[in-house]
Amino acid sequence: MPMTTLSILGSTGSIGCSTLDIVRAHPGRFRVLAIAAGKNAGLAVAQAREFRPVLMSVAPEIYPVVRESLDGSGIRLLAGEEGACEVAAFPETEVLLSAIVGEAGLGPTWEGILPGRVVALANKETLVAGGEAVVRRVREKGARLMPVDSEHSAIHQAMRGHPWNRVRRVILTASGGPMFGRTRADLEGVTVEEALNHPTWKMGPKITVDSATLMNKGLEIIEARWLFDLSPRQIEVVVHRQSIIHSMVEFVDGSFLAQLGSPDMRGPISYAISGEDRLDLDVRTLDFPALKQLTFHAPDHEAFPSIGYAFRALEKGGQASIWLNAANEVAVQAFLDKKIPFTGIARIQESLLEDAPVEPALSLSEIQASSIRAREAARSKIREMAPLEKVAVVS
Repeated sequence: MPMTTLSILGSTGSIGCSTLDIVRAHPGRFRVLAIAAGKNAGLAVAQAREFRPVLMSVAPEIYPVVRESLDGSGIRLLAGEEGACEVAAFPETEVLLSAIVGEAGLGPTWEGILPGRVVALANKETLVAGGEAVVRRVREKGARLMPVDSEHSAIHQAMRGHPWNRVRRVILTASGGPMFGRTRADLEGVTVEEALNHPTWKMGPKITVDSATLMNKGLEIIEARWLFDLSPRQIEVVVHRQSIIHSMVEFVDGSFLAQLGSPDMRGPISYAISGEDRLDLDVRTLDFPALKQLTFHAPDHEAFPSIGYAFRALEKGGQASIWLNAANEVAVQAFLDKKIPFTGIARIQESLLEDAPVEPALSLSEIQASSIRAREAARSKIREMAPLEKVAVVS
């Protein structure tokens, strides 16, 4: 097989590290030309020395120490969002793996949508906030989006060879996260440590909290709408605790196709960056007799209202998805900083969703400006909320 050249946004995160594991296991198949790392200086330097990219960008906080460590390496080193955008737009790479967490990944991913390029998208927020504008740019540039999220990858795989006009619905599966089974009253006193204790997936703190609130599934609903050009009524969510079925497609004749596998992100990543090839991976195979059964539950919308907010954002249109995403990012960070209770996240989401402007934002600058306004509004609401709920947070 010909060698595939890669640029990686978010190389020191969980998706980035898994991607580099795949590259390491298939040295003749991939060549990493450009990487954008986060704030982990030691890991960033180790990745640079091992994979020898032409271009590297890091967080501004670690730029001096990384520059000193890589002095004489020949690697061109940049910093910040500008550096990440240059990594994304590096012209010699065929595949861009977009895995910067949160809306911070939107700008670099936007710059990386180039003619003929595959954009392997692990960053939900690019389509949640960017939506129509991103899809239009992909189409105009002649690029191609490949989903990396396990749920969207499962749908993509199930749909190979099948026309979309014969689809009745897609069903996104959710693990249910660490708070599964708790009532709304139970969630009031959830601690940061409890929310970060995911039963299945090892992820960063923001994504893990999103899983605990089920907002990760809300984001995936919006992402699926744009990835696959679906109407909201064609998208459903079911809680599947075993995380074996990664999603399903139902066709108009009542038949279902599902993609199954052990919960390991190297599967969907390798599928996305390899041109839909099946690479030999050292992943745990399924032992069906040991599984015994696969279970399914309807989401508890009263305890976990974020899924409903995602559908409401799609129905409302305009800048609703931008404001919902911005509200979530600000509220999750406030919860991690122990400024608001766990249930405060959903209250901030709901409040900003109602305040979202109805006019669409159709360019990157308009999207970013809208997000800035939404974040300011979210912080203002958090300041109003925090004194009233200080006791709840401490307890």
